Amino acid sequence: MRFLFLFLACLSLVGCNSIYLKPNTLDKNGVIYTPRGGYSMQRSLKQVMDERGYKTHVGKLKSVIERDSSDTEIYSQPNNIRYSIIIKERPEMLRPVWCIFNGFWWWNFNLAISDRKTGTEILSWRGRGCQNSSLRKLNEILDELEIKKDK
Repeated sequence: MRFLFLFLACLSLVGCNSIYLKPNTLDKNGVIYTPRGGYSMQRSLKQVMDERGYKTHVGKLKSVIERDSSDTEIYSQPNNIRYSIIIKERPEMLRPVWCIFNGFWWWNFNLAISDRKTGTEILSWRGRGCQNSSLRKLNEILDELEIKKDK
């Protein structure tokens, strides 16, 4: 009985990813709109995209609508934005034992990239896992999404 409980507890901590993507649909020269701020995955996504040579844009703040407990910010986007990123995430959790060799932080997020020119979603990723493994998975996904140039 103890073994079964331990097995189920370990199974509940395993990182799970559900990924839908369209290979060879992301043009590296296209400008990408990405939201401001965010928890670790959102910040890391912008950093990875900058390192890979993408042009990212966060938009200009147009207005703030104040509500009871939260504010809604509205941003303008230039017409040359080709791709749009939406990311929703929960606050990261410190998991020093589970993620000891993999970044220490546990992420839980939803990430979508859509092509504004064609109106299609080229990536839908529901992910959770340790920091470093999620970043490795992000780079693998971007490798598949990028349009391959014939040599």
